[in-house]
Amino acid sequence: MTLESARILSPVGIIEISGSDDGIRSIIFLEKESEPTPVPANLQECADQLIEYFAGKRQSFQLKLDPRGTEFQLKVWEQLQQIPYGKTISYLELARMTGRESNTRAVGNANGKNKINIVVPCHRVIGSNGKLTGYGGGLWRKEILLKLEIGTSMPGLFEGF
Repeated sequence: MTLESARILSPVGIIEISGSDDGIRSIIFLEKESEPTPVPANLQECADQLIEYFAGKRQSFQLKLDPRGTEFQLKVWEQLQQIPYGKTISYLELARMTGRESNTRAVGNANGKNKINIVVPCHRVIGSNGKLTGYGGGLWRKEILLKLEIGTSMPGLFEGF
């Protein structure tokens, strides 16, 4: 199993996709300046689906995933995938979904360790007060992703996608 990676351009900056024939291991936002790179064949479907997502043509992903984490983290990430496109839930609701209602901090920590951004939609989790809180890719990206999903107009941002 050879881990490969590619960088693609998106409306929220460069995204690096990593994976192998076993599935997608990570989709992360790069903060430093970098250029897009060629996409290996085993990552092409992921790149294509992300482009469709940003073009507003995809609301769910059909990809083989290969996340790495603890049993608890994997459970949280599995529950994240149950949050419908265009909807948000609170950390408390996510804790309830995982059976850990009394430990929202552990659920929030697991949510923050998700390395498969967008496809495992940790951006759909918000504070109980309805405010945007915590996002490894930056709150500005979280806001853009949520606006994309609810159809809020963002002139020019998604042109070409």
